[in-house]
Amino acid sequence: MIDIDNTIAQQPYDGLQVEQLVKNETMEILSISLAKDAIFPNHTSPKDAHLVVLEGSIEFHIENQIVNLGSQQHFSFSKKVEHWVRALTNAKFLIIR
Repeated sequence: MIDIDNTIAQQPYDGLQVEQLVKNETMEILSISLAKDAIFPNHTSPKDAHLVVLEGSIEFHIENQIVNLGSQQHFSFSKKVEHWVRALTNAKFLIIR
């Protein structure tokens, strides 16, 4: 069976929006939408994670570093490391963990 979902396309740019796309015993995929200048506050991930920017650009703050990421770029980070994100433009990205 094929299941097509439009959650990402329909996710608004309104502050911080988080939608869980997939969750099973081995994987979770989150769709994050950030309006320009919105912040995803400081937190940690329970698992090693991958961030894939779909649209826009963000600053990813981790371990006293700022990683600038734009559309179609990918970044991996370790579990239990504090980090936070600021949108430089309206942005959408996936967290895969």
